[in-house]
Amino acid sequence: MDELYEQGMKTRRSVLGDAHVDRAEANKTPFDEPFQTLITRSAWGTVWASDAISQRERSMLTLALLAATGNFEEIPMHIRATARTGASKQDVLEAFQHVAIYAGVPRANHALKLAKATYAEMEAAAE
Repeated sequence: MDELYEQGMKTRRSVLGDAHVDRAEANKTPFDEPFQTLITRSAWGTVWASDAISQRERSMLTLALLAATGNFEEIPMHIRATARTGASKQDVLEAFQHVAIYAGVPRANHALKLAKATYAEMEAAAE
């Protein structure tokens, strides 16, 4: 693969963790391989790899955007990623409070519900 893809895989692993990326790679098929390459190159190799803002800030933005647009399926994955990006529970709460004001209380409420459940799972796994 090319340099952008390689950078994307490196960034993806640093944010999501090896176990997550290994599972995703193992589940990749010829059907979705072009899509996986696209997100690895663009999302992870370009946007997340940029040093213009910190990974902590990127986590907060990503979680807020996912909640604001109603893309709740990826919120648990990005909550788990906060363990590696440095975004604290307070950071996440602040991001979701912005969602409540600017995109709607129901979306922020659902995002908080998902975050609470994911944090509980993370804490239970750490015990």
